[in-house]
Amino acid sequence: MKLLAVETSTEACSAALFIDGAVAERFEVSPQKHTRLILPMIDALMAEAGLKPQQLDALAFSRGPGSFTGVRIATGIIQGIAFGADLPVVPVSTLAAIAQDFFDSYDDNVSFTAMDARMGEIFWGVYRRDERGYAELLGQEAVTPADMIEFPELAGVGVGSGWGVYQDILMARLTGLVERCEPGLLPRAGAIARLGAYGFEQGLAVDVEQAMPVYLRDKVAKKESER
Repeated sequence: MKLLAVETSTEACSAALFIDGAVAERFEVSPQKHTRLILPMIDALMAEAGLKPQQLDALAFSRGPGSFTGVRIATGIIQGIAFGADLPVVPVSTLAAIAQDFFDSYDDNVSFTAMDARMGEIFWGVYRRDERGYAELLGQEAVTPADMIEFPELAGVGVGSGWGVYQDILMARLTGLVERCEPGLLPRAGAIARLGAYGFEQGLAVDVEQAMPVYLRDKVAKKESER
């Protein structure tokens, strides 16, 4: 299994290559430099592996939520490669990628995942580690004020940038359920690659025309007063 993944939905930019379970990754936190960084990252990974796009089995990308521009960059890059090499695509949730990276790094089994969505809101999703070690969504992802989140009555860890901004509100809402917070975790292409390969195995790959971003927020360009 050979799969290329990209992630550009936050201030971090990364690309990863999944080859039969092994993951090679390029990762850099460089706000507003994604368009300059992502293609050289991809080229370096492919050159080191001695691969051409046509030799890949599939592609994966962070479909959102995230910054409007960042999500569009990942979508456009993957669409271009998919069209050129006639490859299927696995769209992967940015929130799931954050949860997956957390599960890969820690022994905890539930992730209350929150990304700062600006305008007084967070992107929110609750994930648990399934029997194979993959992030499984509980309920639905949402864009919501921090004091209006929905969640199952499970103990877990607060993960993602939303916890760095709204920790007090989220802790109060999740009283007795949150053991600790890991606000510094950003989405990474390595997690997108793992989830993408798993999704491909599960038959979740789509044609390039269906590889579209998911913003969660409908009016992505509106100010709070206009929503």
